[in-house]
Amino acid sequence: MDARSTAPVPPPGCPAHADGGRVPLYGPEFQADPQAYYAYLRHFGPIAPVELAPGVEATLVTDYATALQLLQDSGSFRKDARRWRHLNEGRISPDSPIVPVLAYRPNCMFSDGAEHLRLRQAVTDSMARVDVRKLSRTTEQVSAYLVSQFAARGSADLLGDYAKQLPLLVFNELFGCPADIGDRMLFGINGMFDGVNAERAVEVLWGAVGELIALKRARPGEDVTSWLLAHQAKLTDEEMLHQLAVLLVAGNEPLRNLIGNTLHRLLTHDAYAHKGGLIDEAIDDTLWENPPMPNLAPHYPAHDMEFAGQEMRAGDLVLVSFAAANTGPALTAARESGSNRAHLAWSAGPHACPSKDPARQITVIAVENLLNQLPDVELAVPEESLIWRPGPFNRGLATLPARFTPVETARRTGAPQAHPDASARPGPEQSEAGRKRERGGMWSQFLNWLAK
Repeated sequence: MDARSTAPVPPPGCPAHADGGRVPLYGPEFQADPQAYYAYLRHFGPIAPVELAPGVEATLVTDYATALQLLQDSGSFRKDARRWRHLNEGRISPDSPIVPVLAYRPNCMFSDGAEHLRLRQAVTDSMARVDVRKLSRTTEQVSAYLVSQFAARGSADLLGDYAKQLPLLVFNELFGCPADIGDRMLFGINGMFDGVNAERAVEVLWGAVGELIALKRARPGEDVTSWLLAHQAKLTDEEMLHQLAVLLVAGNEPLRNLIGNTLHRLLTHDAYAHKGGLIDEAIDDTLWENPPMPNLAPHYPAHDMEFAGQEMRAGDLVLVSFAAANTGPALTAARESGSNRAHLAWSAGPHACPSKDPARQITVIAVENLLNQLPDVELAVPEESLIWRPGPFNRGLATLPARFTPVETARRTGAPQAHPDASARPGPEQSEAGRKRERGGMWSQFLNWLAK
């Protein structure tokens, strides 16, 4: 019997319900219940036909073993987006919201072979030099600062006031950003992902990253930017620009969602309150069932081929659904046997996330500090009223309203030591730049808070 004749009914509102065509990974129905879509997609087999945005077709891998096969086969599947056949043929509008995410850039995410090894090694070597004690201290300081901004109110949006801002501030410190450059980076990244004056935000971000590179070439420090510049890969300014951008942008967005999704899980699942090690367990369960980047890892067949029982043409867009693969029936036994970190949320193979350990460390500290400072925090609205952000790539809440007993927080001291010129409190004879910093954006305000 044809599998399609016994297939589950597509989710309500899904165009495939009417015509059996490609399944859309966008729109309010997908946004509200993506797992219903993944369950339906499995009836196609290990891979399924999807639409990422109107007119943007792709093949989605929904099976765990098939996903591993693709992610580990760099000979058959390439990452260079210049191979994208439909884009090259003009079948995708240049102003499609999908293009900025998937379009080629000269960085380690979009490269193959020796070039990928060179660029990725520069990234992994530089990130490996981050002192875990300094990372913990910085995350604790940022967490204390952010909580101090709303603790006395007794309510907060744990996304906008906390999870969204914390990674940005931590990364600013790790990358050695002076206050004025850091403020512009925060503006650029926030605007790009929020869609508020996005074109201007991207201009500001690129300008700030370029200035940071020039500054660190002239005055290197103990930071990731300086280590990248000094690496034996000898990155050009253009390569530096794109490596820093992928670390700052691609690092912040998943981390924001991971912190937010973990907090959401803790606030909506009472069972964690009665278990030891609840934060680690909540993070792992979130990575399994609600990963921050559910559908990504774009690949392109290097040649016409058969894969998972279907014919593919060279340059077809193929993505991995980490969310579908993690929640497939085949993975139930692995989780029950105690393999709680065998999920694919960090991807796998040569392009696996190079910063998963720092990301987990930041998440643990961010969640733990928040719960320690606000021990009775709870969701302020019914869970069903929460709204998830749209689109196929991200899985994150738009807001996470919470309430708690108002508390007065103690000011933390001890400014970051690596960049004293950036964090020193302005004196009475401060320069115009210093005065601008004192009334500047969030990074400036954080540095001033630390120094008081």
